[in-house]
Formats: sequence, structure tokens, C-alpha cells
Amino acid sequence: MADPTYTPPKVWTWDKESGGRFASINRPIAGPTHDKDLPVGKHPLQLYSLGTPNGVKVTILLEELLAKGHAGAEYDAWLINIGDGSQFSSGFVSANPNSKIPALMDHSVSPPQRVFESGSILLYLAEKFGEFLPKDPAKRTEALSWLFWQMGSAPFLGGGFGHFYAYAPEKYEYPINRYAMEVKRQLDVLDRHLAENEYMAGDEYSIADMAIWPWYGAVVLGVVYGAGEFLAVHEYKNVLRWTRQIGERPAVKRGRMVNSTNGKPENQLRERHDASDFETRTQDKLEAQPGS
Repeated sequence: MADPTYTPPKVWTWDKESGGRFASINRPIAGPTHDKDLPVGKHPLQLYSLGTPNGVKVTILLEELLAKGHAGAEYDAWLINIGDGSQFSSGFVSANPNSKIPALMDHSVSPPQRVFESGSILLYLAEKFGEFLPKDPAKRTEALSWLFWQMGSAPFLGGGFGHFYAYAPEKYEYPINRYAMEVKRQLDVLDRHLAENEYMAGDEYSIADMAIWPWYGAVVLGVVYGAGEFLAVHEYKNVLRWTRQIGERPAVKRGRMVNSTNGKPENQLRERHDASDFETRTQDKLEAQPGS
């Protein structure tokens, strides 16, 4: 369906907010909008993030590393509220010039190493700790192929389908059909692969699973976009099996909570600075404190 009210000009200019639900944070230029340093906690790893699928990838990996006994993976997770433009502070832009969550600063090295883009953070941490990336060259290559598949495919799911189906101020048939077709194709890619493999890289749980699960698992469980029936997600039985299997892991359950601002208060740990925070600083407990 064409929009009869719009003819593209010869030169595009930015003269009004655009982007539906996220219009207030969209702009055609980079760089900071205000000066503000990032906080730094007590641990070498400092994560600046939000509990979106891209943020959850990293907190799952960090919790999985801690579960395997890697004390050096202890981390502070600071909430970056993208709705109020926190990602455009001078400190955050220094950590990620692209102003997108998540961003990681590793203070265990000198000078501190910044790492941005969620896939890059997963690979950096997997290599740093020697975990969740297969040692066998063929399996490692398979895991990395699926990791980069997710990085290239998810924008069609989120920025494409999710935006036009759930967030855009008007509904148009053409973009919804275009991206629904692509998302179903991607789910079919996953379903065929998982029919023959327990995990994305075969028989080993890896950063590929951690990258894909927060996006595609959320879709088939109906957690995002409210599009489960529309996309007929019940058809993808192997994706559903894998999604539920990953979701039962204790570290995954914890990772989903970190920097979360949505859902039940008991599942929101907006900032994480210690493992005990899961028991003492979830949003339900903070709201129950006197004077809160």
C-alpha cells in the first residue's frame, strides 16, 4: 500500500521527529548531546546496558561465566535508559561512538579496553575466559557463523518487523508483509537447523545460542511484539524446543533480569553490582522499602 500523502523530496532534511514510539531518540547525527561521565563500580568489567535482546545477550554470558567459576567475570551493570537519551552522554559515546547499548569497559587491562556491539562483546569475553566458544576449529567456525547470522538478521526482525508491526504510528500493509515474510523465513532457517542440532553450533552450548535466544526465543514465546499468532510461531517446533531448553538454564534466568525495566518487578534487577543483588535489590524489594 502506498502512502498517497508523501512524495520524497530531492534532498531529505530533518524537520520533525520520526520513529513512532522511539521518535524522541532518533536523530541523523552522531556524537554526544550532553556531558556526563559513566559511573565505575568495584569490578574490572563495567557494563552499560538495558534489558533489550542485545543487552540480555551479554548479561547471560557474564552470568554463565560466573556459574562456571570465573571470578574475573564479576561485573557491575549500569542501567542506560535509552528513552531519556542516556546513550548520548559524553561518557557513553566514549565507550560506544555508535550510541547503542550495550557497551563494555574492561578495567582489568591498562588502558581500559572499550568493547561495543553485542556480538563483539560476546566474542571478546568468550576468548578472554576461554569458554562458550568451541575449541574444535569446525565447531568454532559454525558458532561464529551463527553469531554473525544473528547480527545480520535481527535488524530485519526488530527494526523491520517489530517496528512496523508494533511501534510505527501508522500500519501499512507493504512493510508489515515484507518483514513478516522475512522473519518467517529466518524462523524456518533456525527450525531446519535445530531439527538436526541440539544447539546452534551442534552439541555445544555457545555464544551463538546466547546471541540468538533473546531475539528469536522472545518472538516464539510471544514476549515481544505480541505477534505470536500473526507469525504462527507454533509451526517452529524445533525453535520452541531449543528456546525452552535454553530458558531453563539458571544463568539465563538471571541474565534476563539484569538491567530489565519491564515485566514483573520481581524479575527486574535494574542495576547489578553483586551476585546477592538478585535476592536483595530486585525492583519489588526496592519498592517495598520505606520511603520508596
